[in-house]
Amino acid sequence: MSVMSEPYTIVSLTAIRKAIATRMIEAKQSIPHYRIICEVNADALVNLRRELQSLGSEVAPSINDLMIKAVAQTLMEVPDVNIQWSGTEIHRYHHADISIVTALPSGGLSTPIVRAAESKSVWEISREIKALILRAESNTLRMSDIVGGSFSISNLGMYGIDQFDAIINAPQCAILAIGAAKPGLVVSPDNEPRVATVMRITLSADHRAIDGVVGAAFMSALRRRLEAPDALRIGEVR
Repeated sequence: MSVMSEPYTIVSLTAIRKAIATRMIEAKQSIPHYRIICEVNADALVNLRRELQSLGSEVAPSINDLMIKAVAQTLMEVPDVNIQWSGTEIHRYHHADISIVTALPSGGLSTPIVRAAESKSVWEISREIKALILRAESNTLRMSDIVGGSFSISNLGMYGIDQFDAIINAPQCAILAIGAAKPGLVVSPDNEPRVATVMRITLSADHRAIDGVVGAAFMSALRRRLEAPDALRIGEVR
């Protein structure tokens, strides 16, 4: 029988794929995930991004960069989400060290970290993210780039995905899944429906360490920042 007549092709597992499989099984089986979903009116966020792009920098912040800044500020406001689980104690981090889930060209994922993101401008975050992604794509990430982190973000919005659930990146206790920003109906203050830019975000949280009311407080605070994003300008440096 010829090779082409076989009903499938065997693809050997790479070392990184085996490691990812092991970690995902451990996380899914050992962490009691719960999820909170918010719909965000992203009109103001999109307008802010356009304004920043119009300033003419060669590194204009993206929606993802603005999301990272907003999440970092919210983690400082709701620090009980900015944590790791050690098994016998909870480690509450002083800075928002945010892991960004990044696809590797050879397959698999990496999670480079933007450290102390709350103290950086969106311009600094944008430059750092681009540098980290380049290192990830060229397989030159250092251990210091990926070890640690207090919270993770996974964004599939650029692929047109409306909403999804992400698996927690242990020993962290929460991860935010970001869907696409696209036209949708919202209700205005005078109860009239109108078309706006709508984005769905989903928090997956570890119920051992983060109570539901804490997760809800985080998502409520994050939505408030995203819908009135002027605070994201803090520390603006071009």
